Amino acid sequence: MPNRYQAVFLLSSISVFLSLVFASKFITAKLKEAGYDPAQLILIGLPKDDATRNAEKTMPDFNSSNFQQLLALVLAIVTSAAIYWKFAAGEKKRKPVLDPKEWQEFPLVEKIPVSPNTAIYRFALPHPEDVLGLPIGQHISVSAEINGKDIMRSYTPTSSDDDLGHFDLLVKAYEKGNISKYISLLKIGDKIRVKGPKGQFTYHPTLSRELGMIAGGTGITPMLQIIRAALKNPEDKTKLSLIYANVNPEDILLKKELDELAEKHPDRFKVYYVLNNPPEGWTGGVGFVSKEQIEQHLPRTSDDIKILMCGPPPMMTAMKKHLAELNYPAPRTVSKLVDQVCICNCL
Repeated sequence: MPNRYQAVFLLSSISVFLSLVFASKFITAKLKEAGYDPAQLILIGLPKDDATRNAEKTMPDFNSSNFQQLLALVLAIVTSAAIYWKFAAGEKKRKPVLDPKEWQEFPLVEKIPVSPNTAIYRFALPHPEDVLGLPIGQHISVSAEINGKDIMRSYTPTSSDDDLGHFDLLVKAYEKGNISKYISLLKIGDKIRVKGPKGQFTYHPTLSRELGMIAGGTGITPMLQIIRAALKNPEDKTKLSLIYANVNPEDILLKKELDELAEKHPDRFKVYYVLNNPPEGWTGGVGFVSKEQIEQHLPRTSDDIKILMCGPPPMMTAMKKHLAELNYPAPRTVSKLVDQVCICNCL
């Protein structure tokens, strides 16, 4: 797919070429109606001497259709090249905003409620054309001074570098949470401190044949970042399977988007929901994520697959036990990109 600058160049080339062809034909017709020969206009007022007659014989036929179309094409290319240079080549590529060594502050510009205690918080970058510069699969550190202490937590933005001028954080506010509660109380214009990128995991289309994912609560954010990136890339053939566990139906974050992606990409993405307190008529999983559910909905252990997990610590402990019983290799304490099973400290 062409980018916006290539599209502008192509459309301007076609429109300028057609405009010049039509204008040339219209002007030529009007001049002929007035009794003028367009090819002889430059000679008006000059005596018809031998030199002039010889010049007329050797002059190209500017009135010919082929010459007019060639001229129009040349002018169209020149004009379109000028437009392209102004809008694309003349624009300097802006550097990513993130700095892994320096804390930076970004103001809150919008709060988008997702559930009673969860929202997407949108923070502005310094320039409308800026990109955050976060590789897919990595995260950022958010720091705040709370009760006289510097508290730091890791978050995975749900936005990507396709989103210019801002980044989004999906945050669930916990009554006893430090950073999550701090963010939930921010007002428009208030700032947070951010540093990054961080993490051992960087997603790319050839990473593995299939990714199996287990997420609990807001652990969906690193998964969603990868899912979005994989599914919007037509060259990416990776298959994705997600088990997403929550307590109540209203706790399922961004369910509408997940369902739409699964419906749009049925051959590449499948999602299975598990609830502790399911509503009447619920067709998904009930209780905690089980070994049988993992066996049914995620890829079997193999060198060309990966299992990614992110959720509350008790859930991760239970999932490691289930995976071990299904003969998946045990994850390291600090997971690495080469591992088949990767817990969220590597995301």
